[in-house]
Amino acid sequence: MRTTTLGRDGPVVGRLGLGAMGLSYRYAPGLRDRTKAVSLVQEAVDLGVNLVETAGAYAAGENERLIGEAIRGRRDEVVLCTGGGLLGDADGGLRPAGCPQALRDAVDESLRRLHVDHIDLYLLRRVDPGVPLEESWGALAEQVWAGKIRMLGLPVVTVQEARDAEAVHEAAAMAAEVSLFTRCGLDDVVPYAVERRIALLAGAPLGRGLLAGPFSRHDDLPADDWRRTQPRFAPRAIRHNYALTQAVGQVAARHGATPAQVALAWLLRLGDHVVPLPGTRASYHLAENLGGDRVRLTEQDVTDLEFLPYPAGAPEA
Repeated sequence: MRTTTLGRDGPVVGRLGLGAMGLSYRYAPGLRDRTKAVSLVQEAVDLGVNLVETAGAYAAGENERLIGEAIRGRRDEVVLCTGGGLLGDADGGLRPAGCPQALRDAVDESLRRLHVDHIDLYLLRRVDPGVPLEESWGALAEQVWAGKIRMLGLPVVTVQEARDAEAVHEAAAMAAEVSLFTRCGLDDVVPYAVERRIALLAGAPLGRGLLAGPFSRHDDLPADDWRRTQPRFAPRAIRHNYALTQAVGQVAARHGATPAQVALAWLLRLGDHVVPLPGTRASYHLAENLGGDRVRLTEQDVTDLEFLPYPAGAPEA
């Protein structure tokens, strides 16, 4: 797998990481299996995936506990990414929590749940509208100076907000939902990230499963799946979006690849600093996703992909 670095002097990571959210949060609760989830994380590390992303807000901390169990005895093989600034519950609700004391507490709770003595990359998950960004960022910078965190990452912010935060402490990464189906902010964020040598962590790089191709109808989603509440998975929208995935499949056919692999290859082509974080619960999808690193898109492929109609429905609500 190709590699890059987090920030200017950060650790080397594979260009494809593992997003762990879906292992225990939001997606198909009735299909979850903790033992298999732990095994999948370990399998990913065996295959060379060393950046693993979780968050304290995923399943009220349960996702971090799962990752902590999975990497026990293998801490040195993993660049561990978690984050705070959001409070979550087991039902999927989230709310901002960016006051300094809440963030200090969140870091300590993450360390306990993960059973580690430091976190490699800690993301501020969201800017709290009730707290100046510099105050939230400053509280996390204190945790770096205390040795609890190695590096910090920003959420989706304006370029000016990023500059203001970096006046307090440098950012090694920026995290955003980015995919062929969600490109908002790329025109501003990508050039800034290149300029500052900041890694862009692309969350939900497969459109929360839409670009993987299994969902052609709303009823294809399990009855208890959070995505049923999301606009892009509404009955009319999902039919439109499935047609877009089929168009991606036409590009994939030129390479003997899958739509998911092409979607990841498109992200990787944006720049060496871009690190998609696909998630999965299945070994065969894990192998499929890693195959995206081997797909080399042509200029014609990129043109065809970038002129796709916009998907129906807003991104995550």
